[in-house]
Parts: sequence; structure tokens; C-alpha cells
Amino acid sequence: MALIRYSTQINRLEHLVGMHYLEVPRQVVQQLGGKFNLRLLCTVNDKLTFQGGLVALGQGDAYISISNKRLKQLGLKYGDWVSVSLEEDKSQYGMAVPEELAELLRQDEAGRQRFERLTPGRQRYIIHYVSSVKNTQLRVDRAITLIENLKRLPVGKESFREMLGM
Repeated sequence: MALIRYSTQINRLEHLVGMHYLEVPRQVVQQLGGKFNLRLLCTVNDKLTFQGGLVALGQGDAYISISNKRLKQLGLKYGDWVSVSLEEDKSQYGMAVPEELAELLRQDEAGRQRFERLTPGRQRYIIHYVSSVKNTQLRVDRAITLIENLKRLPVGKESFREMLGM
């Protein structure tokens, strides 16, 4: 897939308070193969690149969410026009795996096998949950809790709530 460039405005999802997104027009969705189950590297204004996925917006259009933190890094706000570049994300999970989780999966064969059997979305959810804290020990604790609980759950019954031990 070649690099695709287009311009759009920063929009807001009304049903999710504080959620902003970059619209991906149907023409661009078609250039991406017309599928929504695609992980992408999204670059905004040639300054910030992040991993994301397409979400259906309706009538063939899609969107990629952009966090308030990223908007702040870019000095952008709702309504601003931006230049967007999209290319296929060829990384294994569609996002960076925190070192603590990667090391646990290297050391725990059974945990790695169960993690690999999860859907890509559940894998990314675990990766995001572990990486969302700054404290190293908390990342280690979260990784261990999730993988240990995952190993106890029946295959096909891996709800995130259960993996958290709730």
C-alpha cells in the first residue's frame, strides 16, 4: 500500500465526550482497500505519527481517533484543518508492546501461547492497559495479573473483565 495523503478537519464525536477524530473520506477508504479492519500509521501535519485503526463512520466514510494528548502535542483543537498521511502498519500487534509485557511473554511460554490465541483487538487492549501507566512496577504488576488470569480462563471466554480478576 502506497502512502496516502489528504486534508481534513479535527472533528468531535458527540456521543463520546471529549473524543476527537480525523475523518477518512470514502475515497481514501477505497484507496486503502475498502476495509475497516486495517491498522495504520497516521501522520498529522508531518509532525506526529501514531498507530491507529479505521472505524466506520457511515456511508463509506471512516475515522481515526486522536487523543487530547496528541492534539496538545500538535497545538491543535477542534475545527483545525490538518494534513494527514496514512500507510499500512506492518507491526506485529498494531501498537508498541511495553518492555515489561514483552519480557513476561518471553519468559512465560504458556502465557505467550494464550496471548497469541487472542483476537488482535484483545491483544491490543492488553498492550494498551499495561502501557497506559508510567510506573514501571505497575506495568509489571498489570502484565502479570492479566497473563496469569488469562491462563486460568477457558479458551474463548477471555473477557477483559475476567482477565482483570473481576
